[in-house]
Amino acid sequence: MDIFCVLNMIGGLSLFLYGMSVMGNGLSKMAGGKLEKILEKLTTKRIFAVLLGAGVTAVIQSSSATTVMVVGFVNSGIMKLSQAVGVIMGANIGTTITSWMLSLTGIEGSTIWLKLLKPSSFSPVLAAIGIIFLMTSKEESKKKDAGGILLGFAILMFGMETMSGAVSGLADNPSFTNIMTAFSNPVLGMIVGAVITAIIQSSSASVGILQALCATGAVHYSVALPIIMGQNIGTCVTSIISSIGANKNARRAAMIHLYFNLIGTALFMIAFYSINAFVDFAFLGRSANAAGIALIHSLFNIGATICLFPLSDGLVRLAEITISGNNEKEDPEEINVYIDERFLDSPAFAMELCRAKAREMAEVVQKSIELATDALLNYTSDSVKEVVRLESVVDKYEDVLGSYLVKLSSKNISVEDSRSMSVILHSISDFERISDHALDIANSAEEIHTKELSFSQSARREIAAIHNAVRDICALTKDSFCNDNSENAAHVEPLEEVIDTLTKRIKENHIKRLKKGKCSIEMGFILEDILTGLERVSDHCSNIALELITINDNDYSTHGYYKNFSDEESASFYNEYEELLKKYPLTKKEIKKLGNSL
Repeated sequence: MDIFCVLNMIGGLSLFLYGMSVMGNGLSKMAGGKLEKILEKLTTKRIFAVLLGAGVTAVIQSSSATTVMVVGFVNSGIMKLSQAVGVIMGANIGTTITSWMLSLTGIEGSTIWLKLLKPSSFSPVLAAIGIIFLMTSKEESKKKDAGGILLGFAILMFGMETMSGAVSGLADNPSFTNIMTAFSNPVLGMIVGAVITAIIQSSSASVGILQALCATGAVHYSVALPIIMGQNIGTCVTSIISSIGANKNARRAAMIHLYFNLIGTALFMIAFYSINAFVDFAFLGRSANAAGIALIHSLFNIGATICLFPLSDGLVRLAEITISGNNEKEDPEEINVYIDERFLDSPAFAMELCRAKAREMAEVVQKSIELATDALLNYTSDSVKEVVRLESVVDKYEDVLGSYLVKLSSKNISVEDSRSMSVILHSISDFERISDHALDIANSAEEIHTKELSFSQSARREIAAIHNAVRDICALTKDSFCNDNSENAAHVEPLEEVIDTLTKRIKENHIKRLKKGKCSIEMGFILEDILTGLERVSDHCSNIALELITINDNDYSTHGYYKNFSDEESASFYNEYEELLKKYPLTKKEIKKLGNSL
């Protein structure tokens, strides 16, 4: 084997690994986080968890990615340790699909149909289609993702063919033959398989390299079998590294992955070589081929799952004994707000998690403003304490989401996810400010209670009216944001104008009462603070709605949005404003008039 064959081998290996990476990334983006979302939700029954783990891994072409994701789920509290066992078992089965795809390179025959099945025949066509998709897609899209998948697959197969061609001349090389013979020692073969897989952190890639070496004819099944066993152990390194710094249950999930492969390998090797001592399997002396490697890989992982599936609880218990003690006690709010950074390797799913957390934040903010405004008319100390607690939770949401989205922005995300990211990044600061104002309003309510002050009947009616309007605008904003509904968001601004009008009228009415001696100056200061807070809440709701409308319309400019209305749009806007204004009466006369119209 000369220097040029070595260079071809290195080049083929590089293309093989790169093609696998491109294809895996394309498949993950095409799935758009949906597979991971299913994996998160549908793991209540262990057999379903196995099937889902196998399915997700078969699609994203990486058991390491699946197990790392499982570690992240467990670390975030999304998935229980008992559910993780099934997914890990399924991931080991799903990863065997890659070896079957690579076994196509070993197809031989002279008929037209067999020739068409060889990757060297159809890969160029897939590469051509893939590059056309990539070059004709101007932005991130499903078409571009499909192009990446096709091109990645073609590069993967071309790299496999190049590796096989580069090593084909080693069959007559005594040094290479001696090395391969040494690996027929089961222990040495397992160590080599484990080390190589641990280095490249992909059992699919290491199995592919083994399949390429089969082209030499010098790799017998006696050599291949222990190497395959070691490869299944070596792939556990990725999940173990991922679990560093995670909580105890997450580290236990990584240990379950290791124990599953260690115990499965030990049982298989002991049973196989014990039987071989009496039966003497003749196939061990034969030259291995790509299809045979894929078959052994599949039989081991399926067999290990069948044998160890009834012992799933035992694997959990073994992991708990290895990493003893109760899981760390954490602040419940901290757990709820936390987003695991392991999901950054799956940007589409990470973005879906951010959307979910942003929706949770919106729900918390709405609850906070409702409690604060209720306390103005029906004070309870528990309500005020809850507003204080929720304000702290919202601050955490803003910190976590803001930091996480900045990191996620450097990843390769779709146009749709990019728009969602912009909406969330622009909105979370407004939601945080709303919770701040809710706290100020709650503090005003507490001040009124502590100083034993009270609103006049007229002031109570007015506070009740603007209280209802603010609750409605917050609910409308939250629903529009959570459902990504820009049409509903368009109704926020007219209501914001109504709240501005109500604020102005209440202030004017207060001055009149002050002149008549019906209200104290001290109460007037508190009322001023309350009205300022309520008005600013509506302003922030307006900001969120405008961001939702403009970003979804690809405008990205909120300044002067309503000023650019056509005459018809302006008329519709002010008609809606007039109708909404009637909904929040301030005086007895207005209330009576509203009642008669119903």
